[in-house]
Amino acid sequence: MTDPSCALPTVRPSAVPDEQPGTPDGAACALPSAAVPGRTWQGPGPQERFEILRRTRSVAIVGASDNPARASFFVATYLLGSAPYDVYFVNPRAHTILGRPAYASLADLPVTPDLVDVFRRHDDLPAVAAEAVAAGAKTLWLQLGSWHEDAAALAEEAGLSVVMDRCVKIEHARFHGGLHLAGFDTGVISSRRQLLSRRADL
Repeated sequence: MTDPSCALPTVRPSAVPDEQPGTPDGAACALPSAAVPGRTWQGPGPQERFEILRRTRSVAIVGASDNPARASFFVATYLLGSAPYDVYFVNPRAHTILGRPAYASLADLPVTPDLVDVFRRHDDLPAVAAEAVAAGAKTLWLQLGSWHEDAAALAEEAGLSVVMDRCVKIEHARFHGGLHLAGFDTGVISSRRQLLSRRADL
């Protein structure tokens, strides 16, 4: 099953250098597939991913786009509207995204981001991991469709938590009864929207 709010049917070369070319628009937000041959790295389980999102206060989206057809745009929109995080955008080719400033690099951010959410080409991922380490981030999160074990090893050796091939938007919604906001029917009838608490004791 894919997330209809993220995936579009067309395939075309990327017009935004910071996102992977030649894939369906928004494909990075599709649900993860079964185990892929050749992958040896073991990612954090559901409880660990929940704890990562629970302790996160700020998110930097590297490769953010102001193009509404891009997966990063959908993720940014969701995080701004349905999550408690302070969200920052990193794209050296953009001035503003969703009315907020875009920064050239993680080093240019006015804060140290807790979580770095990455929408970049495969070959760029080790450099982004190194940048996240240098910036003092706590988590390196590679969106669905992104898997780079060298980048993961680099980040983990520096003490960062690492998540790969998963969508922040979907994971947040999954843990907080809001998958309907990400394009899924949860089967739960409720008029209340659950959000990650900012309180450290919850």
